[in-house]
Amino acid sequence: MSDARLREMQFWAERLRKGGISRREFLGRAAALAAAAGVGSSLTPSLLHAEEPKQGGYARFGMSDASQQDTLDPGTWPASFAQAAFNGSLCNNLTEIAADGSIIGDLAESFEPADGARKWIFKIRNGITFHDGKSLTVKDIQESFHHHMGDASSSGAKSLLSQVETIEADGPNTVVFNLKSGTADFPYLVADYHLSIMPAKEGGGIDWQRGVGTGSFILENFEPGIAVKMKRNPNYHKDNKPHFDEVEFVAIMDATARLNAFITGEVEFIGDLDVNNIALIERNSDLAVGRIPSLRHFTFDMDTSTAPFDNPDVRMALKYALDRDDVIRKVFRGEAIKGNDTPVASEMPFYFDPQPQHDYDVDKAKAYLAKAGLSSLDIDLSVSEAAFPGAIAAAVLYKEHAAKAGININVVREADDGYWENVWLKKPFNGCDWYGRATCDWLFSTAYAADASWNNTHWKNPRFNELLIAARSETDQEQRASQYREMQQIIHDDGGVITVAFVNWIVGISKKIGHGEIGGIFPCDNLRMTERWWMA
Repeated sequence: MSDARLREMQFWAERLRKGGISRREFLGRAAALAAAAGVGSSLTPSLLHAEEPKQGGYARFGMSDASQQDTLDPGTWPASFAQAAFNGSLCNNLTEIAADGSIIGDLAESFEPADGARKWIFKIRNGITFHDGKSLTVKDIQESFHHHMGDASSSGAKSLLSQVETIEADGPNTVVFNLKSGTADFPYLVADYHLSIMPAKEGGGIDWQRGVGTGSFILENFEPGIAVKMKRNPNYHKDNKPHFDEVEFVAIMDATARLNAFITGEVEFIGDLDVNNIALIERNSDLAVGRIPSLRHFTFDMDTSTAPFDNPDVRMALKYALDRDDVIRKVFRGEAIKGNDTPVASEMPFYFDPQPQHDYDVDKAKAYLAKAGLSSLDIDLSVSEAAFPGAIAAAVLYKEHAAKAGININVVREADDGYWENVWLKKPFNGCDWYGRATCDWLFSTAYAADASWNNTHWKNPRFNELLIAARSETDQEQRASQYREMQQIIHDDGGVITVAFVNWIVGISKKIGHGEIGGIFPCDNLRMTERWWMA
């Protein structure tokens, strides 16, 4: 069989694994390809026996980052517990990120630009209903986006939508977004997990309080910080999905308790498997370790609007005062790649490696401290295990490294529960777990633009913001690449982010669970594991 036909066979096998076609259709296509090649189907037995998703079963997911302050409001949802349950299971977006990282339609059956990408036209699928039986309308979509817009909004997606001028209906099944400037990446932006579609209220706004969406699962019970239980939506708009009858998200914040629940079969999945327990899981024939490539990175973020972090020389001293190699060796056990104070992962389009590398250098840290007029520095660093896995241990090592440069770091161990509500965006120096985003514009607009709701460093650089707007509408790819290179260099040189490391998603998955390719831009198969996975 030729390479081209083999690739086609592999494509249809993956479609079968994901539930996109039936086993009968797959066998028919495989037979046709084999016949066209003039060979028997026995040449590809592993593909012909590709596992077909099974219907039924009850899956439980042990999550590491729930909070008693979690709500059903899509403007919040700071971590994977709420995101996977509410965005990935309860609701849908106009688009979704496929496992391979491409952007595809979800509630929208098609989308296309006009007027130099200043306008984006989304055609909505017919026949979609909310869990209460109400039909999806363009008004629901308009109000769902308006929820994140306007001066009064505190949504994490507010800055993403600052480029939207108007959202118009063009008939019963078409919604048109008019933008302030051309934005080639807009279909990616509307896949942001905050931008879930919910029912519109009479008189404006959305009815998020009832927990009604269009998603693959219907909400049965939600106890903030404890659990979310859901049942299969029999009227879901995607053929053959979901596969599970019931799913439950269980909050297990402690890493040891989460491991024990996984080993004893109380849950079939755990997020953030402790790297020290990887070997233990790999020795268990019923369990598996998933290392899922991602854009995820762990940071220590400085509030550049407040002293002493408002001084760029102090920021640079702190960047040189961290021995990242030591942290990767001792905390992450080699399961990480060293950061260099930029949030852009090497896999992303327009990635640029700014120089110099901020390697540990006590003399340079002292020199920058002296340039700031200081001989020593006393600061607090707020962390918890909710900040990122290993954050406390990394902070303690950082304290040891920095002390040699005259920088005295007091490691403040914050409570896990409520970390994202009470510490992140509020304390002047804190640990943070960033997922990354599929495009530079999405990433920068979320966390580094001057008006970004999630700008944890409170950093405002006029040249950076000028380039951010210009790059959105730039059609010359070389010029756009040049703009993104300069932006990454500016963050590296002037920003308030100390990028400790880039990491994979490391999870535990029971072999009772079946799945296809797992996406890693967001956690939990791009938040869609309940929809895409099945009982093996």
